[in-house]
Parts: sequence; structure tokens; C-alpha cells
Amino acid sequence: MAAPIQYAVFPVAGKGTRFLPATKANPKEMLPIVDKPLIQYAVEEAIAAGATNLVFITGRHKRAIEDHFDIDPELEQLLDEKNKDELLGIIRNIVPEDVSCIYVRQGEPLGLGHAVLCARPVVGDAPFFVHLADDLIDAELPALAQMRDVFEAQKASILGVEPVPAEHTDQYGIIDGETGSDRLSRLKGIVEKPRPEDAPSNYAVVGRYILTPRIFDHLERTGAGTGGEIQLTDAIASLMEEEPVYGYEFEGMRFDCGSKLGYLQAGVHFGLRHPGFGQIFRDSLRRMVDPDEKD
Repeated sequence: MAAPIQYAVFPVAGKGTRFLPATKANPKEMLPIVDKPLIQYAVEEAIAAGATNLVFITGRHKRAIEDHFDIDPELEQLLDEKNKDELLGIIRNIVPEDVSCIYVRQGEPLGLGHAVLCARPVVGDAPFFVHLADDLIDAELPALAQMRDVFEAQKASILGVEPVPAEHTDQYGIIDGETGSDRLSRLKGIVEKPRPEDAPSNYAVVGRYILTPRIFDHLERTGAGTGGEIQLTDAIASLMEEEPVYGYEFEGMRFDCGSKLGYLQAGVHFGLRHPGFGQIFRDSLRRMVDPDEKD
């Protein structure tokens, strides 16, 4: 059995302008879905896949993320004095004791590829996860854990993919792949945000990656691409010339929490599943949609 993937990289330096004014002073990754911020869902998924070193690529005004994963003695003491044991247990176990949080500042907003490259001094020569917190995936087996199992079999970079409407290909990196078995495709190419008529497929890369350390060398050589930024997809396309790269269609439901609609849909989805008030919430929504409906 292969050694576990120990590093998970979280690019969290973005401005979150689509959620202004909510994100003027609060990082978009700290926006809550029910009672947990998006970044905590991301961290829990990475830990469930075996990560023990969490690498946050941060920018200005992101201190709230560090504070969230740090110890808060005053809050713990207050909860202890008020005998709020359940809440005390929750905040003490946001990150397990054997998991480390590492913060790296991305000095300039030069794109996702640059953000991943910033992790090189920490990750070194090890394979690693990249997790974009905007993409929230609800799955019985967490998406990164599914991809880890594929990585252990293929020993190659794995990109999480899903089909998207053809008219939306210009919003994603789109793969050109040879369809294989078990939801796995070996990639022949990848194009960043192609127009629908130019897209090689309708399978999009969505916020989950396992990358071999060779990607860092390709990122070093990658110039500015679409939008004047260093695109991770460009470096992955270059990596394919050297070693295999696969697309894996994960099982689960994805919510694009980088959009207002996707964020609202995620809140409803996880609210309906909440063990404490899910059914009450469902009944409330039903009455909102159809005020004349009888209980």
C-alpha cells in the first residue's frame, strides 16, 4: 500500500468579490453553511482522506481563517464555566491534535497556479491534495478519499471532474480524455474556459486535485495565461507531456459556493439534512413555497 498523502493545499487568498459586501471584512471561506464555515468542510474532507498537514495559501484580510483553526482559551474557559460541554467539545476538535496548520502568504494575486506554487517550500517532493473550498461536495465517501484510492492504484495525478452543461464550459477547465472504466479517464489535454464550440468535452475540473510534485517544475515554467494569471490548467497540460494525468468523475453532489445561487442551494441541502432541525426546516420551506398547503 502506498504511503498516505500527508499534505492538503487550500488556496484561500481570493477576494470573494461576488459576495460583497458580506466579504468586505470576512473571508469568503468563512461564510457558513448552517453552522460551519466553508473552509471547515474542506478541512474535514482532507483529514478524512488522510491529510495531516494543512497548508493554507493566504492573503491580506484572511486572519479570520487562522483564528478559526487556532486555540481560543478564553472561549473554552467561558464554555467550561457555563457547563456547555457539547459546544466545548466541538471547538476543541475543529482540528485533531495530530494535524498541523501551516500558513503561507501569497504576496500577489497571480492566479491558482501561483497559489499552488507557493506551497512548494512546505510540500517538497511529496504528492499532495489541492482543495478549493468554493466547491462543496456532499458524498458518502468524501471526494478526496475517492480520489486517494484512485491515486494509490494509478500512481499519477488525479483531477476531480464532473459533466457540466455545454453552454457553461467557458466557466471551467475542460478535459480532453480517453473514456475508461470505473469513472476514470486518461487525459490527452485540458483547456481553460473554452467557448462551447471549442470545448473538447463537457467534463469540467471542479475543485479537487491530487498532484505529483513534478507539477511544481511545470508551474515554475508556466507564464501568464487566461486573465493574465498563472493557470494551474496550463501547468497540468504541460505535465501530461511527461507523465500520465487522469480525470476521475467523483460520486457525490457538488455545490458551487463561489456563486450566490450555489451557496443558497448548499445551505438548503445541508439544512434539510441537519439531525436537529432538518424536518422542521423542510416543513417550513414547504409552507414558504406553498403558503396555502395544509400541514
